[in-house]
Amino acid sequence: MREKVETALNDIRPALQADGGDVELIDVTDGTVKVRLQGACGSCPMATMTLRFGIERLLKERIPEVKQVVAV
Repeated sequence: MREKVETALNDIRPALQADGGDVELIDVTDGTVKVRLQGACGSCPMATMTLRFGIERLLKERIPEVKQVVAV
């Protein structure tokens, strides 16, 4: 499952990088994906929106086993 998550994150990564940010996959355990938002995304006031409506939505659509995405 980790490989599927990494592949999906690679698809969203260019959009984050265009805004000066990035996402790092930390862990995948029991349907919970832990990521770290980096660069501009780490300190952006919209980071929660990016996480929930961007990253989490994409991962849940592509990988039904994903239950939640949390920032660490």
